[in-house]
Amino acid sequence: MARPYSETVDQQFQTFEDQRYAREDSVEVARYSTETVPPEWWQNDAYQRSDVVLESHTDPTGWKAGAVPIIDDRPPAEATSGNRLLTVLLFFAGLATSVSLWLFETEAGAVNDLPTLMMAVGRITGLVGGYLLFIQLLMMSRVSWLEEWVGARDLLRWHRWLGTSLVVTVLAHAVFITYGYALTAESGFVDQAVTIVTTLPEMLSATAATGILVFISLISIRFARTKLPYELWHLIHLTGYLALLLGYGHQVATGANLSGPFASVFWPALTALVIAALVWGRLVEPLWLNVRHRFEVAEVVAEGANTFSIYMDGKKLDKLPAQAGQFMRWRFLTRNGWWQSHPFSLSAAPNSEWLRLTVTAVGGHTARLAEMEPGTPVWAEGPFGTFTAQRRTRRRALLIAGGSGIAPIRALLEDMPPDTIVIYRASRPDELVFRAELEDLAERRDAWVRYVVGSRNDPGPRRLFTPTGMLGLVPDVNRRDVYLCGPPGLVDAAVATLRELDVPDSQMHLDPFEF
Repeated sequence: MARPYSETVDQQFQTFEDQRYAREDSVEVARYSTETVPPEWWQNDAYQRSDVVLESHTDPTGWKAGAVPIIDDRPPAEATSGNRLLTVLLFFAGLATSVSLWLFETEAGAVNDLPTLMMAVGRITGLVGGYLLFIQLLMMSRVSWLEEWVGARDLLRWHRWLGTSLVVTVLAHAVFITYGYALTAESGFVDQAVTIVTTLPEMLSATAATGILVFISLISIRFARTKLPYELWHLIHLTGYLALLLGYGHQVATGANLSGPFASVFWPALTALVIAALVWGRLVEPLWLNVRHRFEVAEVVAEGANTFSIYMDGKKLDKLPAQAGQFMRWRFLTRNGWWQSHPFSLSAAPNSEWLRLTVTAVGGHTARLAEMEPGTPVWAEGPFGTFTAQRRTRRRALLIAGGSGIAPIRALLEDMPPDTIVIYRASRPDELVFRAELEDLAERRDAWVRYVVGSRNDPGPRRLFTPTGMLGLVPDVNRRDVYLCGPPGLVDAAVATLRELDVPDSQMHLDPFEF
């Protein structure tokens, strides 16, 4: 087995304290804090720095004096806007087809009073809700082609938006259809609801499916999601498959617009597509990946406060279709943790000898991972995400990381063009990891690394995510691709600032770590 990278780090870099004085031609690293940064520095020269930890010999453009530039001959990434547009058009075409099942099977003049109007709205919302449920599951099937085509960021955004729409349409379907029946039977709404549930076939299962969807929607609100252990939240989220099974039986048994010649083809075809995607993305691809590569833990190395790296061996790692910046879902087959899988980004570009992921312990499961023994088997799924250098559209880049978001950012730096700027945000100096590696990579790739350390209420960090502060660090920010990974608050603040600075959305790349 090749020696894990952790064994060579000490030989290559020794310690950060040694090299900070030994390499005076190193990259510039600025640390801003309330005590050291006078407010007026933001109004001075864009490249002036206070409290420079490492001072480099660079010219004003950021290129190291006398260095040979790394030639960036990578063409700009192909735009994915056309892919997204086509996907959106296909989505609405399927939605229109679902509604047309009611339209073409409803005779002219059939909707002529309030009860028939309520029934019509109920049936249309039922068809829309059924279609949205299928699309939700298709987007979460983890088939690689869909993610490469659309992008993980858009899939996550659409999944959240459609999740809310799904719950609203399903509840609207239940309310309108029940009210229509109540008006027709001249009975009360509650009495009619009880009658429907207890007499019509498959209504008990439909009611259970509705309850599952509402519950999943409630726990997916950011506030509730942050209060629940990730393992529990993920397990509950998986009950969405049960909602599909329960709801599909109701649609087939009682759906008034699913028995026509076209409906009898469209709905089973959509069902087959979703099931095939789920089987392929959730079973076939992971099985092939793990049989081929046979991952196992090689070593666990402490990196800093509550942070450690896991190095992994495997077979044929040179054929692993992973890129720097991507993440995978990892299931460590230990006695207490085999039943849990977590998404962790690669914290170094993949190579033929080892893989590395870096974990910040935030719960019982992640804390126990630091105690794993070498040789522990690992089950992986992925890789996922389009947070890669291949998505660049500009010749220069800005990488912004906060907290554990430094893992994919550190890996990305290996693939980035010259004059890349890295901004690493942390609350305390002991939370900074990969300092030696970042600075060595920056020197070799003619990049800059800037640490912004302090509380979010400190003047320096607070000023960073303002238009003036960002321009002070990166004057040409709107001519760069910007990669963002970190806590939601940091990402949201950075995105708002970048938009004020006229950075197009096409140049902003976000790592949807929650995905």
